[in-house]
Amino acid sequence: MACPLCKDDAVEFCADRSRRYIKCPRCALVYADPGSHLSPELERAEYDLHENDPGDTRYRAFLSRLAEPLLARLEPGMHGLDFGCGPGPTLSVMLAEQGMVVNDYDPIYAADARLLERRYDFVTATEVVEHFCRPAVAWRQLASLVRPGGWLGIMTLLAPDDAESFSQWWYKNDPTHVSFYNEATFDWLAEASGFKVETLDDRVLLMQRV
Repeated sequence: MACPLCKDDAVEFCADRSRRYIKCPRCALVYADPGSHLSPELERAEYDLHENDPGDTRYRAFLSRLAEPLLARLEPGMHGLDFGCGPGPTLSVMLAEQGMVVNDYDPIYAADARLLERRYDFVTATEVVEHFCRPAVAWRQLASLVRPGGWLGIMTLLAPDDAESFSQWWYKNDPTHVSFYNEATFDWLAEASGFKVETLDDRVLLMQRV
């Protein structure tokens, strides 16, 4: 089976009671069997259950893991895009409070395609990239939105390297999570897309376009 990110040959990795998972030896992406992906209707129903709220202090604290190091690399007045903002945009509110100009985009909840026709000083994608059913297409789109010298801020939980640990990993159990990355995957993405990558912790990465 061809890897949906780098197109190299991938191999069986592991399985659980719900799905089987395939891993690419070249870019290290692990992805769920495409036959197990939810329909668009069922996927939307899962997202509608999310209760993200800009007034939720715990949610703000979670997003601050990305917001704070990203803000340290930006200047007030810079323009950004929160890609995959979901039904309750919050990160854009937090960044705007610190002097940034931020638009919200989401293919379901805020699908203004005009926002995808320009480049930004920074783009954020928090708990988004694991939902990519066609990661090669999605990552090309993300990369195209960032101007040279600009930043791409990513939040996604990094996957265990070995099959035994992965098979017990809670993050894969969300049926809308279909693409899983580790540091090697982001190293491959950075080289392929013209970025430098900084891994800040097990969930936050900053990528700068060179």
